[in-house]
Amino acid sequence: MILQRAGGRCKPVGRFLWITHPGVAVLIRGRRLAPLWAVALLEAVEGCVRKHQLNKGWYREPVDSPRKDCICRLSGVFVLAGNPAGWSLLCKMPTKFYFILGDGFMYQGCKKYIPFQPVQLKDRQWPDKVITKAPIWCSVDLRDGNQALVTPMNLEEKLLFFKTLVDIGFKEIEVGFPSASETEYEILRTLIERNLIPDDVTIQVLVQARPHLIQKTFEAIRGAKSVIVHFYNSTSTLQRKVVFHTDMQGVIDIAVEGARLIRKLTEEEVARSGINIRYEYSPESFSGTEMDNAVEICDRVLEELGATPDNKVIINLPNTVEGSTPNCHADQIEYFCRHLKGRDSAIISLHAHNDRGCGVAATELGLMAGADRVEGTLFGNGERTGNADIMVIAMNMYSQGVDPELDFSNINHIKDVYESCTKMKVHERHPYAGELVFTAFSGSHQDAINKGVEYMAKSGTQYWEVPYLPIDPADVGRQYEPIIRINSQSGKGGAAFIMAQSFGYHLPKAMHPEFGAIVKAACDAEGRELQPQEIFDLFHKEYFEIKYPYHLKRYKLYEEHEGQDGETQVHFEGVLRFQNVDHEISGTGNGPIDAFFGALRSVGINEYKFVSYSEHAVSSGADSKALSYIQIRTPENKMVFGVGLDGNISLASIKGIICAINRACRT
Repeated sequence: MILQRAGGRCKPVGRFLWITHPGVAVLIRGRRLAPLWAVALLEAVEGCVRKHQLNKGWYREPVDSPRKDCICRLSGVFVLAGNPAGWSLLCKMPTKFYFILGDGFMYQGCKKYIPFQPVQLKDRQWPDKVITKAPIWCSVDLRDGNQALVTPMNLEEKLLFFKTLVDIGFKEIEVGFPSASETEYEILRTLIERNLIPDDVTIQVLVQARPHLIQKTFEAIRGAKSVIVHFYNSTSTLQRKVVFHTDMQGVIDIAVEGARLIRKLTEEEVARSGINIRYEYSPESFSGTEMDNAVEICDRVLEELGATPDNKVIINLPNTVEGSTPNCHADQIEYFCRHLKGRDSAIISLHAHNDRGCGVAATELGLMAGADRVEGTLFGNGERTGNADIMVIAMNMYSQGVDPELDFSNINHIKDVYESCTKMKVHERHPYAGELVFTAFSGSHQDAINKGVEYMAKSGTQYWEVPYLPIDPADVGRQYEPIIRINSQSGKGGAAFIMAQSFGYHLPKAMHPEFGAIVKAACDAEGRELQPQEIFDLFHKEYFEIKYPYHLKRYKLYEEHEGQDGETQVHFEGVLRFQNVDHEISGTGNGPIDAFFGALRSVGINEYKFVSYSEHAVSSGADSKALSYIQIRTPENKMVFGVGLDGNISLASIKGIICAINRACRT
């Protein structure tokens, strides 16, 4: 819409331009509508601006408009015309005018972002690679992770976190930036002076490639046995332009001078104390650096540090701000590895961030592209959207049959330490560690999991073959937590799974729909998930607490044998109370169930037909009880189950029959 400012307000003048959605505009002139391409219009504006040296900017303000249903906020391009005649190419307008775009139009917004330029690598090899072994792992929780916390860890929390990392199996742990602050210095000195660093663990310290900070870092590490001195400077195109105001050579000089000083101080400290010092260099924002420049600066650093195949230097390639898809990052890593002259003298390390949500994928593809080492944090803690999650990367390997050489077998304990120290919460859906990641609410998923568990038990297979569960929950210490949880979306097999897993009640498959419907109705009534004990209570109420209209007050059951080879006859005698009267009943059959049905017929209860029977013990040893499931057919041709529980297996069956008949009468 074209507006003119008058008296502090904007009002429509002349023609109206309404841009309805990205790429389309409508020019309203009189009563005629003419569609325009917004791209072409904006290109024309740009052309006029360049030709007539006009000033262009962004405009946004509320305005009263005749199109109140369409315009609540205006945003677009305004042009101050130094030479109004120059606009005759478009239209004759007042000196000041505006092109206004309706709300939600994002054309200009997205155009301010510069697309990532992928490296050209036509013969890439990484897509054909497979991860077959664990990389070298380095935790940066106490540095990258801690600096991103709202409330950074105190000393005791850092010490607990360090011990947890050691217990998990990390052999390289970045403990801080000792030259940056007193608290960072404190954790390092405490670990050294209290002798808390195991002999097989190397601590890593971070420092910028600045002489006075490097000097202070070497003072801080005195007394340690094994240290990685990790120095860095930013090399990205953007930071050279807007932060450092220098060219690539200036950045290279900073890195080389830092490397020279670190090597000199290392030689002095080794001669003094015998400490084992290794080097790590990071061209910070590697992924935003031209690849040839990244290769050049790292080759120069390797040369300055005297790297050899027997004395390798860690070259860490930070994806500091994730700006591309993971495959583009893998291309960068492969290109770098191919072109680095000192590749055989370098350990290539990855340090991915998660700005696009792909930190884990970028790391995995980076390993396929030739990297040897991974830096990251537990549960992905770190600046902005976090660092690559080492736990997820490691467990992904584990799920593919690769030993990650890190121990997450007690994931709940690790999560508790993390949440306690960082005051951060691990999300319920976080891979491998979240409360709900081994949980199924969907009926079809529950049924498949149930069948998978049954298959595992019956087949004796050595492999994990359970649908919907990528790993065995027991492998991360989750074996006592429910895999299947019940809500209104759950299917017929979910409740049966809970009864089996939590209470040892193995309902016959034909009974699953009946009990599943009972549980689903309860979920709908409550409007929430039901806990296992609540499901058991429903079962108990539905099958054990129903005593009417038939109640067996007493009974006698005995067997009679007709000769050595004759058939065994079972006799039942008892008192059945119904209609407020006690009735003597008796019957004979080839087993307890047959004899009891005969006894029922003796008092006119003959319309129920026996269909199926199953039973199992619910405990072992002297106190074992039998659980009997009886299925009958009602006069209305409905299938109904009853359940009986007793120390005597025969009485358990009889109780099951009475339960089924009582339930049939109720329904």
